[in-house]
Amino acid sequence: MVARVRRETAVYIISVAAELAGVHPQTLRTYERKGLIRPSRTAGGTRRYSERDVERVRLIQELTQEEGVNLAGVLRVLRLEEELEETRERLTEALAEVERVRRDAEYALREQARARSAEIVLYREPSTEIEPHRTVGRRRR
Repeated sequence: MVARVRRETAVYIISVAAELAGVHPQTLRTYERKGLIRPSRTAGGTRRYSERDVERVRLIQELTQEEGVNLAGVLRVLRLEEELEETRERLTEALAEVERVRRDAEYALREQARARSAEIVLYREPSTEIEPHRTVGRRRR
């Protein structure tokens, strides 16, 4: 998360961002006008570019100059990449939630076993085998 915040912090003025991206400042203005980049603005209206903006301009240059993609195509590619990034973020969050629920369920099973002094078994798909659930401090009969 810290690295992402750093990449998105708008710190470069247009001339510096253009030099870092290897383009003319007017190119950045054109890309902004066409909706390809969205630099931040200061209270006075000055454009501020982040490292992510600079990386995006480099990608635009690569797609247009090396791959022959027109700007409408580039805009589509960029939107698809944004959707992919959002999907990856949601997947990461969902996996973390699944792990949290799994830990909570295991804890609840252990507590139930302790409270009842009984053996709890887990049935796992697709296997038809029943495996004893490992509990801490289970009494043997």
